[in-house]
Amino acid sequence: MPTRTKRGPMHRRIAEEIRQEILSGTFTEGAQLPTEVELVKRFSASRPTIAQALRQLQYEGLIERRAGAGTFVRRETSKRGGLWGLIIPGLGNTEIFEPICAEIALRARQHGASLVWGGDARQNKSPDAQAVDLCQQCLRGKTDGVFFAPLELVEHKDEVNERIVASLKRAGIPVVLLDRDLCTFPQRSAFDLVSMDNLVAGYNLTDHVLSCGAKNPRFVLRLRSASSVYLRMAGFREALLKHGIAPQKKHICVGDPEEPAFVRMLVKQADAVVCVNDHTAALLMRGFDKQGVRVPRDIRMAGFDDTKYATLLSVPLTTVHQPCRAIGRAAAHAMLDRIRTPTLPPRQILLRGELIVRESCGGKKK
Repeated sequence: MPTRTKRGPMHRRIAEEIRQEILSGTFTEGAQLPTEVELVKRFSASRPTIAQALRQLQYEGLIERRAGAGTFVRRETSKRGGLWGLIIPGLGNTEIFEPICAEIALRARQHGASLVWGGDARQNKSPDAQAVDLCQQCLRGKTDGVFFAPLELVEHKDEVNERIVASLKRAGIPVVLLDRDLCTFPQRSAFDLVSMDNLVAGYNLTDHVLSCGAKNPRFVLRLRSASSVYLRMAGFREALLKHGIAPQKKHICVGDPEEPAFVRMLVKQADAVVCVNDHTAALLMRGFDKQGVRVPRDIRMAGFDDTKYATLLSVPLTTVHQPCRAIGRAAAHAMLDRIRTPTLPPRQILLRGELIVRESCGGKKK
């Protein structure tokens, strides 16, 4: 298993520190990096951990390793295909972004571009501070384009998001938004957006839960959720209408899934919950379990994202699979188009999610 620190895996912290030194000019183009033995001493890390950090930087296109000669900063990155940046704070904490970013990195290499990663090496900072730091890193590195997943679940998220995109816009750096918009549905920002079709996903998931026999469902979300959540909520409401249920304020529940009073309220009011994501569903399922409420016998459940642990819960979770690899591919192509033709109108590229039916909703698998 990789060595971990309080700020995430050690190899990522090391890669981030060397990355910053390359982008700030401490190591210039063509410069030779210290040997692995020297880096082992500097970071008090094992040699496999150092090798893993260097592989990450090589994967991003920032360095090249020459047999018998050493490790060097790659030359003339901008002339080969440019430098792309990622602003995804807490990257390692959100499962869907790992495959999205891996696909973007693959497409970047195919087009001769380098990709500057960042995120979970800064776990000691708040998400908004991480996002601002990553933006400054992209500005200092003079990136040719930035992929940005706007902040969610934090106070003043809208102000920070707007400040970030305004800084990038003033610098003339194209922005492609991932997974969520800056604006809440039905508004749209003036930037390209690549995501799952969350409205359709919300409709299909809720339609299935209702078809399984639910009569009094609730849509569960957290305060300050992302714009994609409100699209899922809109799909939820449309499915209610299809089944002859007039959407009311009571159908939308905003709260903390780890708060016992909130869990008790849901048990009292609902016979089904459609959760904003699998993580919320997992926390709620644990809360139901503590109160002796059985899924799906007493209450049906569903989520979004199809994370790895969705099948490992006490009752496997019905959910919507995010087309992460396809999102990454589409985002990379959108960035290439945006760099080539900056005057293109802002586009919204939506990919269809797949309904994954499991035991938690109490219905038969399709």
